Amino acid sequence: MQLSGLRFGSRLLTLVDFPFAEILGGNATNDELQAFLDRHGKIVVKPVFYGGVGKKGKAGLVRVVETVHEAQAARKELHFATHRYGSKTVTANGVVFEAFVPSEVEIYFSIDASTASRAPVFTISPWGGADIESIAPERKQTVEIDPFLGISSFEITNALTATGCPEEVISPLVQHLPKLWDLYAAFGLTTIEINPIRVFRDGHRLHPVACDVKAAFDQDNPAWKRLELPPAIFQSEVTPFEADVNKLRTHQGQSDVLELNPAGTIVPFMFGGGASSAATEALGSAAIFSSDFGGNPPYEKMYEIASIVFRHWVDRASVLLLIGGKANNTDIHVTFKGVFDALRDHVGRTGRVPPVYTVIGRGGPNLVKGMFYAKDILDTLRLPYKMFGFDTSMILVLEYARRIDEWWRRGGRDAWVAARSGGEPARTRTAAEVS
Repeated sequence: MQLSGLRFGSRLLTLVDFPFAEILGGNATNDELQAFLDRHGKIVVKPVFYGGVGKKGKAGLVRVVETVHEAQAARKELHFATHRYGSKTVTANGVVFEAFVPSEVEIYFSIDASTASRAPVFTISPWGGADIESIAPERKQTVEIDPFLGISSFEITNALTATGCPEEVISPLVQHLPKLWDLYAAFGLTTIEINPIRVFRDGHRLHPVACDVKAAFDQDNPAWKRLELPPAIFQSEVTPFEADVNKLRTHQGQSDVLELNPAGTIVPFMFGGGASSAATEALGSAAIFSSDFGGNPPYEKMYEIASIVFRHWVDRASVLLLIGGKANNTDIHVTFKGVFDALRDHVGRTGRVPPVYTVIGRGGPNLVKGMFYAKDILDTLRLPYKMFGFDTSMILVLEYARRIDEWWRRGGRDAWVAARSGGEPARTRTAAEVS
């Protein structure tokens, strides 16, 4: 997600007249807060994070207050709150005050693309306020949307009825939920999620009110620009590692990294978009970061990138992985020379050899020359390795790296350390030993 909360999400909902909880900015005065309390009785105080950060409630970062003093205390506490989200720790950029909406039911509603058919679908449940994944299948419905017709009222009615939604709630929801398709289709969204929609009772009438919204945009579709959202919503926290690598962005060669799991065990040098996608998916949480270092980077750039990577990660890793398809224009010898010269110099600076197993899967110009260069340095450092050429499936190489990682942590590293201290040469393990 790129957008989270009503601070900016309210702009989207206004475009289609979808009701949402009244909000105040984080710089509201005491008089404004008191007037807000007079209207709504309670205030919900939430920190604002850029980059679509979620799960704030589960992390204990949402406060419900009843006095101005409590509101001020919550603002002070949450203004620069830190939150562990995924593999990153992010810092808030202020707070937002939202009206408390009393309700006996909370609705979950989202529109995104089906992972099975790639067609747009909506998912709905009257058991919202929680992650949709945690809701039992019989309590939610997913319905495919015809892009030419949008969302019809009877589809909403049927889906809510099937989930056991209270009948009196269905009609107010049917009046508003179909509008969200217009928003999704017209402004370049790839996902919109409202969770929860609280249903407010005003006498005998019920009013659905959005109390949180998350959205993601297709930034290649210029339609989202018509929303005039601030560029800040597309920002995210940059880790020290990402910042170091980003300094090396030049006209030749990619240097794109995304830190995934600082507690991972595989240091992956990925070359090319296909390798990056395949490796990120196949390695899962074992990959410390996702990367793309293709585009025929010059030696100096590859050396600097590898030096940064080794400085941050190699001493705590199990596997050093170089993976890519058969390159057309990337000089394999140049890139391998940059990587393994950096590894050699890292050992020279630190005075210790990192206990890693190297796995290489690559193809392209000067492949053999590059592999022999890597072999010479790895043999000098007495580090174990396995190399695969362009005739081996990239997926098989990734699977081999994953199994080596598991074996290395299970006992392979200890065996290597024992062999090294005993003066025995490090040797490549067979597939039978790894499995």
